[in-house]
Amino acid sequence: MIVRMDELHIEPKDIQDEFEVLKEGELFLTTFPNGDVPDGNMGGLGLYYRDTRFLSCLEHYLENTRPVLLSASTRGSHFGQVELTNIEMRSADGKVVPMQSLHLRLLRVMRGSFYQRLRLINYNVFPVTLHLRILMAADFRDIFEIRGTERARRGDLFFPVSTESCFILRYRGLDGIVRGTRVAFEPVPDDLKLEVDRALATFKITLLPHQKQYLTWKITPLLNLDAGESLECRNSRAVALSFFNTAVEQARDYRKWQTDCTTFSSNNDLFNQMMERTITDLRSLFTSYTEGTIVEAGIPWYAAPFGRDSLITSWQTLILNPDIARETLRYLKHYQGTEVDESRDEEPGKILHELRRGEMAKCGEVLHTPYYGSVDATLLFIIVLGELYAWTGDKDFLCEMQEALHKALMWAYHYGDMDGDGYIEYLRKAEGGLTNQGWKDSWNAIVDKNNALVSPPIALVEVQAYYYYALVVASRLLRELGDVTEAERAERKARALRDQFHRDYWVSDGEYYGLALDGNKNLITTVTSNMGHCLFAKIVDPDIARKITDRLFQPDMFSGWGIRTMSKLEKAYNPMSYHNGSVWPHDNAIIAAGLRNYGLLSQLEQLADSLYNAALHFNYYRLPELFCGFTRRPIGGPVRYPVACDPQAWAVGCIFTLLQSLLGITCSPEGLQIKTPVLPSWLRELNIKNLRVGNGIVDLGFARNRGRTYCYLLRKEGDARVTIEI
Repeated sequence: MIVRMDELHIEPKDIQDEFEVLKEGELFLTTFPNGDVPDGNMGGLGLYYRDTRFLSCLEHYLENTRPVLLSASTRGSHFGQVELTNIEMRSADGKVVPMQSLHLRLLRVMRGSFYQRLRLINYNVFPVTLHLRILMAADFRDIFEIRGTERARRGDLFFPVSTESCFILRYRGLDGIVRGTRVAFEPVPDDLKLEVDRALATFKITLLPHQKQYLTWKITPLLNLDAGESLECRNSRAVALSFFNTAVEQARDYRKWQTDCTTFSSNNDLFNQMMERTITDLRSLFTSYTEGTIVEAGIPWYAAPFGRDSLITSWQTLILNPDIARETLRYLKHYQGTEVDESRDEEPGKILHELRRGEMAKCGEVLHTPYYGSVDATLLFIIVLGELYAWTGDKDFLCEMQEALHKALMWAYHYGDMDGDGYIEYLRKAEGGLTNQGWKDSWNAIVDKNNALVSPPIALVEVQAYYYYALVVASRLLRELGDVTEAERAERKARALRDQFHRDYWVSDGEYYGLALDGNKNLITTVTSNMGHCLFAKIVDPDIARKITDRLFQPDMFSGWGIRTMSKLEKAYNPMSYHNGSVWPHDNAIIAAGLRNYGLLSQLEQLADSLYNAALHFNYYRLPELFCGFTRRPIGGPVRYPVACDPQAWAVGCIFTLLQSLLGITCSPEGLQIKTPVLPSWLRELNIKNLRVGNGIVDLGFARNRGRTYCYLLRKEGDARVTIEI
């Protein structure tokens, strides 16, 4: 019989609100800081591949005790290290082993498989004999099931196959695919107990004083096994060497990534660490599939291709590495809608919302094969294509995307604008699809003043702003491509949209923009952050931009850590909700870009300061997907949202938007422009190197002196053109 946690007489662990993440390609691991994945957890911890949890338990025991955490860290987003020690315990031969006299170090890396090396040292003056036990299990649950989607039934588990150094846990899903988790050890366990979904490996170890013992194991997700045959489980004699080689290869690849990216260095060590982590986080989320490469949305819930999230992250990171945008656009073009399919909310020219590859997707239990229920991704596709062209001047790529650009515009004209009124609306058609299809896509995000759900079709305020921006961008790109007729058509639609927008969305007695128009064209006057995105899209006049900004920075909207998604004065407000009062970093970063558009620099600096100081309270100085909207107090930091993704791509990427906005950096076919740069109070000096502009490279230096920021051109290679206006 397997030894379970309750049989080991361990007190239940306190709930922890932080977890460590390792990711490479389609494989990722989430654990508590002590390195464990608790047995039976439904909180998202585990080893995942293609939307399936291949490891649902990983627990370490010294005899019948749990090691104590000393520290945990992830270096460069790809290499984990956990330091552990012992409580007072009895050894296998009955000796009392004092607390903190044994040291365990876990080193972890991933590349196709998950590798872990454990080093155990005895700091006692006497030999210690003990049993090291590793409890592992695989529930093979789909990510949607873990998130709470109920299933009428599941597939079948098969008894593991094994050799003395290796075993495979197996599951045949309802999709007919047999998935397996293969675990190989070096050295071989002294005892291996197997049940249908779990294994307990026991190593009997004798350590002389100050002696070290190394154990390595390799955990590999497997697909398309043949459950009817006796599967061979080969002995793995080179697991330790494979761990070492993988660690070296990963470190090399990450160094190359950093070399290919723009570099940022300042006088602020905390900011430097923040930037270094951000750059490596993006590398871990930039994932290759057989059909292309795309930046995934976030871990653990959204480690998959997302239209909106991936596009916004691509826009944020043009200053870092335009390859992110280029490959993401190519990937999304591959899945651009081709037909009207109401079962997936698909329409010709539409950009996907989400794509999944797990058992529930293959069985049709979820719609994401792909699912197209996003009203703004297609507009953002056009915007990002235009911004990428402005940075790179890559005419060949623009020609490659010409057909996709045309299809995206046709979607907006014929499907996005459902009733021909010049606005883009959404209405869910797919059974089980998203009710709300803007970026605030939770079921209760779009409500009126009485906290009643808004009746569709719904025309969100920020979506009209995106549409305007997309039309302006499209007209410019179409002229570059020689399609003057379609360029003029886009220009006419942009003018018409701008002319009617203010009339239909302005709330005169509050001097702000409402949230949306409902299905009867009634204005929903709920006060939300959505209006701030209009500044980003430059659809409003300067005097209106100032009024919107004033509304966003009133105490009911500005928490001190950032702008809330919804006003505290609204009936639906809840600072702990997903979309109705929380603070989303990417939402704030888009607003920050809008503040720069209208020269509202004091508010921009205030917003950037709030987000920077919020980041200092989170692990690795990394802003999570969202955090609670409680008002900032003199003591304490922002309040965590309990199930926020971390890292989340567009939260990670927002630091680049904030920095670019502060420094007044823009790019156009005329070259790079720096206008009225502002270094915030937490930066005195900043150097930006290896910045790609057109076919050239630029290095810039910024320095703040007596309240004024200066910019210096340090290096220019190729045909990059640079204009600096202080």
